[in-house]
Amino acid sequence: MYLSDVGILLSLLQVRYNDIILDNLLQYKGNIAENYVATQFLANKNTLIYWESGNKAEVDFILYNDDGLIPVEVKADDNVNSQSLNIYIKRFKPKYAIRISSKNFGFSNNIKSVPLYATFCIR
Repeated sequence: MYLSDVGILLSLLQVRYNDIILDNLLQYKGNIAENYVATQFLANKNTLIYWESGNKAEVDFILYNDDGLIPVEVKADDNVNSQSLNIYIKRFKPKYAIRISSKNFGFSNNIKSVPLYATFCIR
């Protein structure tokens, strides 16, 4: 479940202003990033679809567009390793996958890298 506003999420989590400024979000960072991406997807009229495989793998979002079903993995930091995304790619062989993280734009191993700030560009 996602909230329609990241600020409300931070308030409910009782995250202090200083923690935001100092990037001291620790265990909440991934949840905040996913919530942000969800709000951007909804603003672009994307349906929020989630995929999991028997508690072994999970992909944050699945987009359905002209290219078919596209897995989207959200990472809050530069560590972009994702076993779950690799499992999905091997099993379903999508045209490409998308990884949203703090890294810059790129394309490698059939995965499009999109920085968090540019999530709004994904349709």
